[in-house]
Amino acid sequence: MAQAASQSQAVGFLYPGFSAEDDYPRLERILADAGAGVRLPLVHTDIGEDAHRADALLEMGSTKRLAAKVDEVKQQDVQAVVWACTSASFVFGWDGAHEQVRELSATAGLPASSTSFAFAHAVRALGVERVAIGATYPEDVGELFTAFLKAAGAEVVSMRGSGIITAAEVGTWGKEEVLALARGGDHPEAQAVLLPDTALHTAAWIPDIEEALGKPVLTANQVTAWEGLRLLERQVRCPALGRLFT
Repeated sequence: MAQAASQSQAVGFLYPGFSAEDDYPRLERILADAGAGVRLPLVHTDIGEDAHRADALLEMGSTKRLAAKVDEVKQQDVQAVVWACTSASFVFGWDGAHEQVRELSATAGLPASSTSFAFAHAVRALGVERVAIGATYPEDVGELFTAFLKAAGAEVVSMRGSGIITAAEVGTWGKEEVLALARGGDHPEAQAVLLPDTALHTAAWIPDIEEALGKPVLTANQVTAWEGLRLLERQVRCPALGRLFT
């Protein structure tokens, strides 16, 4: 579909709790400056316990918690919905994450996806095979993301966890912390670096991070917005959001 598609198009995002949700209006403004004319309304889900721990993440991404907010996001006149959370999607594994998205789509009656699949699709769209991960999570949770990407066909050459337990703490990080995370997660053999946490502010800094690393960088909120556009069959050129959008 052409970039000049209807201005009324919208993707709704179910976002867990409160941390970097302000990236979404920022992404909407950046895309508007690129001529996209798409709305990115966001609805907060109840996360339960804020913890990067498998049991807490399974509950955070449970069918009932997502379904509880579907009507609210549909009131925004959206044409697709995305579960804007990486850890509480890949924690279910490749098959379980597919089931999570199928159930979300059935409940909403709309095309649906999640941030984990956004990463898988974005890696494929970039045409890269070898990736490195700079994760905010503890190592054990980061390894679950590694397994998810391998199931998607990517080669993960390295994964570095940061041991951060709560999304609330991640949401306080500024540009220098994000740059340090990206540099620390990089690997000489990696063709792209992935920063998988929607609690991490990144939308304003992606070109700077890519310039610092000399390679494409995929961040959670960036790929989540891109995935929403993909569900709308929209292709938007927006260098301000990095190589994924060029």
